Amino acid sequence: MISEVKVDLTGGVLTLTLSRPDKKNALSNEMYGVLADAIERAETDTEIRVVLVQGDGDMFTAGNDMGEFAAQGSGNGPAERHVVRFLKALAQATVPIVAAVQGKAVGIGTTLLLHCDHVILGEDAQLVTPFVNLALVPEAASSLLLPARIGYVRAFSMFALGEPLPAQTALAWGLANAIVPVAQLHAQARQIAEAIAAKPRGALTATKRLMRDAETLSAQMDREGVSFAQRLTSAEAREAFLAFAQKRKPDFSKIA
Repeated sequence: MISEVKVDLTGGVLTLTLSRPDKKNALSNEMYGVLADAIERAETDTEIRVVLVQGDGDMFTAGNDMGEFAAQGSGNGPAERHVVRFLKALAQATVPIVAAVQGKAVGIGTTLLLHCDHVILGEDAQLVTPFVNLALVPEAASSLLLPARIGYVRAFSMFALGEPLPAQTALAWGLANAIVPVAQLHAQARQIAEAIAAKPRGALTATKRLMRDAETLSAQMDREGVSFAQRLTSAEAREAFLAFAQKRKPDFSKIA
């Protein structure tokens, strides 16, 4: 089986390419496992100086695989949820992470960007955080990081309304470093990654460690995880997932 996450280490840059374009790069448990392994490896492999995350196709990622969400909500999810390991690896990462985003970045596709150190958006990029629309809560410590980055009212609007945030607004709000034509996106991201890789690794990781509180981020992820698991089995979530499968608007009016 060909992995749906392509991993390449060249010139000190560990490139992780989400490669499930037929499913809009929706993240499966197996894909989370590959991503977690790679980021954990970057912390111990001194040959890796930068991690670059990108996606194939016309979308960065549609977020979590909805089929797996539904299965987990009904108690039929995988025995080991690699997403937890992936999130903790992000929280504890000291190696710089660069992201290249085209099309929509949905759910964790947006929240993982809060753990990246340099974010480049394609002109068509849209950041979407549909957690409340799915009767869930934010993850990846985004309930802490997003308000800190863009302010409470903007963050609440992103979470509560779940409306796509266009690239220009994301840049203006400080969620990205630059916007480039989609055709140049991966090349530009690679160029930035190589520039960072040429810097002294020890100084970079020490700087990132000083700028981020991994313990606080990990603790917030734990708090979110408890609430997320509770919401996932709620009547609201069942209605949201059923409506998604039936391609209709959910009706929460009769749920207390």
